[in-house]
Amino acid sequence: MNVTTNASRLVRQTLTGEVWPALADRHGYRIGPDGQPFVLPGMGGVTLGVQCGDPATGYAADHLEPGASIRHSDQAANMAVQFLSCVGNQVRVESGPAAGAAGHVIGQHAYVLADFAEADAAALTAGDAVTITAVGQGLRLADHPAVTVKNCSPGLLAAMPGGTRPDGSLEVHVAARVPAEAIGAGVGMISEYANTDLMGAYESLGADLSLGLESLRVGDIVALADQDHRYGRGHRPGYLTIGVISTGQCLLFGRGPGPSTLLTGPSRAFQLVDDRDANLAAWCHDEAARPAGGEGATR
Repeated sequence: MNVTTNASRLVRQTLTGEVWPALADRHGYRIGPDGQPFVLPGMGGVTLGVQCGDPATGYAADHLEPGASIRHSDQAANMAVQFLSCVGNQVRVESGPAAGAAGHVIGQHAYVLADFAEADAAALTAGDAVTITAVGQGLRLADHPAVTVKNCSPGLLAAMPGGTRPDGSLEVHVAARVPAEAIGAGVGMISEYANTDLMGAYESLGADLSLGLESLRVGDIVALADQDHRYGRGHRPGYLTIGVISTGQCLLFGRGPGPSTLLTGPSRAFQLVDDRDANLAAWCHDEAARPAGGEGATR
């Protein structure tokens, strides 16, 4: 993205965590939107076969977390992992059969989610130690003071198409536009924690509950209408939030595939370009191979 930023003044920190196991309790069942009980895999562990560019929905899963789910066993250290990790940051495996493998952060949920090449993901297991080169919080766009950057690494911003247009607006390429009525769970939370669930993405629930979001993919850059994520997450007409789909299938009512926040501000500050190729799969694997931080392409 052709923008001027303060990337050279950001601090990089090495954070530690581990691949967390999938968790459940003895009750097991959850209840779907029409009262149907179900037991399905979803959060925690390592989810194989679902990566950036793959469909976000259509799986026999609930609260699907693609790739590796990462956190720290110490609560305060885990909050640092959650708040400071940014989309596009490098994740390096430090122990176990996959030691040395590099992936990248694709978003936050209850865990920080990391995408790895499938062969590396298959070698991961719960308890494997990882380090995250965290950089991005505090990133600012010098020529766009109305736009707030959240959870976005400088390397990702540099790789994204678009940038400052002659009229002064910020051009952002998006794979989908999300109507305000699709915004579900996550409203009211701070935008550095977890993500926002989107309703209306399941054909199986019938046309009355569909909002045309069934084609969303993991890693898609999306525009959320009437969403202000500067100081939390909430509905504000005339505002816009740019996010990245970081979680997938969820059957609970009011939930669904979830975008992590990247950019937010008044709608007039943005110029959206519809681009089906606007997905992390096109950019982030390259960033994982760059030097830590990956800010080199940003002015």
